[in-house]
Amino acid sequence: MLFGVAACGNSANTTADGLTKVTFMLSWAPDTNHIGVYVAKNKGYFKQAGLDVDIVAVAQAGAEQAVNNGQADFALSNLTNVGVYATKGAQIKQVMQVQQKPSAIWCSLASNTAITRPKDLDGKTFATFGSSESDAVVRRMIQHDGGKGEFDKVTVGTSTFQTLSSGKADFGGFYATWEGVQADMYGPKLTCFTEPDYGVPGNADTIGIIANDKTISGNPTLVKQFVQAAKKGYEYAYAHPDDAANILVKEAPDANLKPAFVKKSMHTIMDGQYWGDPAKIKDGSFTFGTNDVKGAQQYFDFLAQENAYTDSHDKVVHKAPQAKDLSTDEFLK
Repeated sequence: MLFGVAACGNSANTTADGLTKVTFMLSWAPDTNHIGVYVAKNKGYFKQAGLDVDIVAVAQAGAEQAVNNGQADFALSNLTNVGVYATKGAQIKQVMQVQQKPSAIWCSLASNTAITRPKDLDGKTFATFGSSESDAVVRRMIQHDGGKGEFDKVTVGTSTFQTLSSGKADFGGFYATWEGVQADMYGPKLTCFTEPDYGVPGNADTIGIIANDKTISGNPTLVKQFVQAAKKGYEYAYAHPDDAANILVKEAPDANLKPAFVKKSMHTIMDGQYWGDPAKIKDGSFTFGTNDVKGAQQYFDFLAQENAYTDSHDKVVHKAPQAKDLSTDEFLK
């Protein structure tokens, strides 16, 4: 995989009323991880910051590659992905972290009574999207629970639910704040295990907003304008979950999201304090959007120990990327 950093042509363009055109790329389909950006656009926060933000679908090569090459100015990603891409030569950083704790859940259908704990996943088939990272996580969880950590794999294209229901796989990965809510509301019911309970260190789900190094160094004013407005959008969503949910449904009509589902997702995020402790945000002891460098580094070190990193030539890289070099909080204040 070859990487090159191109200038963000979008940032040089302005609208007739003097707003700077900016492109924000989704990381997958619109969901509550993206909700702050939709709120910031709907509420006029971006416009107040002098920006005209275009929210676009994820490119086939991925949001990280698109930002690295200047195809998009900003995107939703996470520090884990930034580390993976940086190891392959990308020059990107996370400029704001929304999610402060892991939300990944590893689940089988509740109807599969042969699986009640992680060690029961030994010898079973994993519905995977193909990353070495997820293999390392599942292996560690099984071994921590007393199993061997050996499993078969089948690569899924879109729906892990469908793959499990069809019997082609026994377990897969989901997120508690989205698919977990979906399963609770609409089925199928799941039996799930979380990473911190079974020996996976740090924070794997450091979800946030990324930009490339060239934009950060060459146009810091633009980055600060975007980060400050997006931060305001996420803070509004955290404080007004139902209204924010309605905004997401309205602003992303093609996703056909159900308001009740999006509201439940937002309340799950709030109740679990996934974006930080509201009391600490309110009293100023925690700044919303701060990058969890310590949690990310613990997870990076774990992946390096599991030989999950490869360079642009697919050669295993044993040195873990450094989270402190791949993130910055300078635009939050």
